Amino acid sequence: MPKLTNLASWKALEAHFLQIKDVHMRDMFEQDKNRFSKFSAQMNDILLDFSKNRINDETFKLLTELAKETGVLEWRDRMFAGEPINISEFRPVLHTALRNRSNEPVYVDGENVMPKINRVLAQLRYFTERIRGGHMRGYSGHLFKDVVNIGIGGSDLGPHVVCDSMKPYAQRGMNVHFVSNVDPTHLTEILKFVQPESTLFVVSSKTFSTQETMLNAQSARDWFVKLTVNEKAVARHFVAVTSNKKAAAEFGILDENMFEFWDWVGGRYSLWSAIGLPIALYLGMDHFEELLEGAHDMDMHFKSAPIEKNLPIILALMGVWYNNFFDAQSHAVMAYNQYLRRLPAYLQQLDMESNGKTINRDGKRVDYLTGPIIWGETGSNCQHAFFQLLHQGTKPVPADFLIPARSKNPLGDQHCVLLSNYFAQTRALMKGKTEDEARAELEASGYSEEIIKDVLPHKIFEGNKPTNSIIFENLNPRTLGALLAMYEHKVFVQGIIWNINSFDQWGVEYGKQLASDIQSELSCRQNTASYDDSTNNLINYCMSLQFSD
Repeated sequence: MPKLTNLASWKALEAHFLQIKDVHMRDMFEQDKNRFSKFSAQMNDILLDFSKNRINDETFKLLTELAKETGVLEWRDRMFAGEPINISEFRPVLHTALRNRSNEPVYVDGENVMPKINRVLAQLRYFTERIRGGHMRGYSGHLFKDVVNIGIGGSDLGPHVVCDSMKPYAQRGMNVHFVSNVDPTHLTEILKFVQPESTLFVVSSKTFSTQETMLNAQSARDWFVKLTVNEKAVARHFVAVTSNKKAAAEFGILDENMFEFWDWVGGRYSLWSAIGLPIALYLGMDHFEELLEGAHDMDMHFKSAPIEKNLPIILALMGVWYNNFFDAQSHAVMAYNQYLRRLPAYLQQLDMESNGKTINRDGKRVDYLTGPIIWGETGSNCQHAFFQLLHQGTKPVPADFLIPARSKNPLGDQHCVLLSNYFAQTRALMKGKTEDEARAELEASGYSEEIIKDVLPHKIFEGNKPTNSIIFENLNPRTLGALLAMYEHKVFVQGIIWNINSFDQWGVEYGKQLASDIQSELSCRQNTASYDDSTNNLINYCMSLQFSD
């Protein structure tokens, strides 16, 4: 691909940016009464309103031309076709095949992978229905009441966000817990609330060698054996999601309790695979398949909808517009729904691990910004925390606002209040408050001219802050699946535009390599001089505290 910043569409956007950068959205809405119909799109019940962005007809036209010129549509088709688009690991990228509800063939190296996927789905259904129905019990005959998922990264964040978001659909009496941090406190605190005879442990590691996961798994196993004094019972209480059957068997896990997934499933895209076992246990296999169906709906939308009405592509283009032309360093996600409180953390890994890259697909360093910092919180908590910066700070922060039209828990007027805040905040960020408006408010409140003079500058809101509004009818498994797939495809599109590989994560591996070396130093319990002056002194100070009498 030619250098991104030399493309005709990029050059045109640079010139256009100079013309539009100081135009206020307040004036855009005043001059164009049809902005919503122009700048909104829908897939099933998911409505995306992107009219509160600093764009006009020409901006959107040029952005769509950028998508075409960078080959977004061609790369999209290559991904769905199973081509090895993960160029640094020489692998296809086929999380979409995991939720291919049409069951049409998907080929990898000439082999249709759908029979493998369907076999694992059938295994998941058989296993989870036996657990949930009480046909498979603990070593002492107790029903399983707690599921403890032990994984990290995508083996934790994906299942975690789904289980948290779908609590209304969980089986009564079934609890799910997630252990990811190698800090022993994480596992210790969870084990305080479960009983060995009624707990099922799911160890999720493709290689069954991930350091954090295996340390936690071994500690959980030790806890279980110590309390039950029954080593053989491990086989009834531990299951594995892995491709390393030999290592899982050595741990004590039965072959029929091992669930396979494949190297063309990236960790942060793996919740649709057997990594979703905790989801199926907690919600039931029917609801897990509804989640897959929702994601498949979004896949089909992404494949077929024109760019101008394609939700993932639109979100990606808005992000590129602010990231690369307005120099926005971050992007916020505000979910006005308590069940979605884990969504920002999930999207942090999805986006930042995928597009936090400095090297393009040609092996050369980029000279433009790539992935933004992703952060956020639930509404309306966020309004009382960091919204001050959004409204009157000096940093541009484009944001997504998500909300269901209906609440799962209608209590008095609370959802109405939540909705009113949702609508008001995006309007306030767009509109701002002029000096005249602020003065009129102060005068109406009876303040003297002297006080008004001092207070007035603090009451002015610049506005012109961009937001995307995403509204859906209910938060259910099908809609959640579609939303998560929408963000997956958004990240993919941005990676294609920036000419980077969104599907490797070598930066994650480097720190692990260094940690392994340092771990051997710590085991010696002696002062070190092996590293830089800072690291040496930090290690030595910590050792002096840890092993002092």
